[in-house]
Amino acid sequence: MKLQLLCLGLILLCTQGEGDEVVRGNFDAEKISGNWYTVKEASNKRETIEKGGSMRVFVESIEPVEDSALSFKFWAHENGECKQISLICNRVAEGVYAVEYDGYNVFRVAETDYKNYAIFQLRNFKAEGSFQLLELYGREPDVSGEIKTRFEDFCHKNGIGEGNIIDMTTVDRCLQARGEK
Repeated sequence: MKLQLLCLGLILLCTQGEGDEVVRGNFDAEKISGNWYTVKEASNKRETIEKGGSMRVFVESIEPVEDSALSFKFWAHENGECKQISLICNRVAEGVYAVEYDGYNVFRVAETDYKNYAIFQLRNFKAEGSFQLLELYGREPDVSGEIKTRFEDFCHKNGIGEGNIIDMTTVDRCLQARGEK
């Protein structure tokens, strides 16, 4: 079953965004390395990114590790406190990664300039069904309006409307827990 879901996820991810400036075969895990901030999240299942949603997480860092995997450090609110979450995401194809977290997730970096922003596209699979999650990360706590517009356009191209995009710069992103003000 997981293999079927993986294949479906890869097909869906590889067919998305044709013609866009998408980082694929030339994705460089070393360049994505470092500190990041969650700026916006979007999903066709909005409750997953709303307050209390399982995918309402705030990235702190991404680092390449052994076997071409990526290590992510996130923060999430749990019982009114910020809790750190660490995940190792295994590479399943060039620029495509998978991880178990509230289901089986397959994701890719859809677009990045490595210095300012990265747009991630994720598909989550579990018994209750699947959903899509798009995330905009910035090297700084916020990004330019132009980058936000690029993200919103990407959301719309992938079937996610304005009502399902949340600006995370206006919520508590656990910056104090990660040692920032």
